[in-house]
Amino acid sequence: MAQKKTISLVLGSGGARGLAHIGIIRWLEENGYSIESIAGCSAGALVGGIHASGKLDEFEEWVRAITKGNMIALLDLSLGMDGLFKGNKIIETLKELVGDRRIEDLPISFTAVAANISKEKEVWFQDGPVFDAIRASISLPLFFTPFPYKGANLIDGGILNPVPIAPTFSDHTDFTLAVNLCGSPEEGIEALFEESSKKQESPLAGAISDFVGKVKSSIPQAKAGLKAYEVIGQSFDTMQGAIARQQIAAYPPDYVLEIPKNLCRTLEFDKAEPLIRYGYEKAARELPKVLSRRLRPDVRD
Repeated sequence: MAQKKTISLVLGSGGARGLAHIGIIRWLEENGYSIESIAGCSAGALVGGIHASGKLDEFEEWVRAITKGNMIALLDLSLGMDGLFKGNKIIETLKELVGDRRIEDLPISFTAVAANISKEKEVWFQDGPVFDAIRASISLPLFFTPFPYKGANLIDGGILNPVPIAPTFSDHTDFTLAVNLCGSPEEGIEALFEESSKKQESPLAGAISDFVGKVKSSIPQAKAGLKAYEVIGQSFDTMQGAIARQQIAAYPPDYVLEIPKNLCRTLEFDKAEPLIRYGYEKAARELPKVLSRRLRPDVRD
């Protein structure tokens, strides 16, 4: 029986584009690669932490059925000036969906990266509750309120390191694969979503609506805030793209899968099906030749 090839996976930040991470993970698993380590930032920390917890199936089923209305209902408005939403409803919903474990107890090594805004440095979560690490890492400035941690306020790690390769340096795996969600724009990407819009609504959509409906939300106010946030989100994407290029040049992994930054807007989590499919097909196009060429012959039977 062939020995599985081991992978260190670096999952970058980029909002809803992070759902492409799911497709990439699916392709790796289906093709005999064992993900031994995950370092993630923001959306990468979300998908990576849930996969490391062994609950990606449940999360994928849920996110494929979610609608724009569901997403808005999960946004709890903040009365403070440090963020539009608290983020508690999303985190509590995900905890109820997949459970919460401690990072040090996971079968896959996991690091979530956040940023300490007062000390201007990265914070690596490598122990403690998985969803504390995720909540800190997804704290997009001005969108979610900062996450309080050991006397400091933490925000989205994409501010400093949107593709966190450094946490994998000590791994003893065969290959380090990074996924950059801030790649160059791709022409004709709209066709991906036109095809998806013709598909029937998921049979789970009603159940998801009922599940989300347990928590009341001020939807009109949330919609107004989201419109303003899109401009901020585009600016944040531009900044992250520049930082990602610098990080990858300074600490090059074995390979980088580049996901175009125009694949979708930051908050379009209701487009899960085409985003997951894009990640899977991207991996299927690029990784076979790369992995067969770069992996040493002695790691295969």
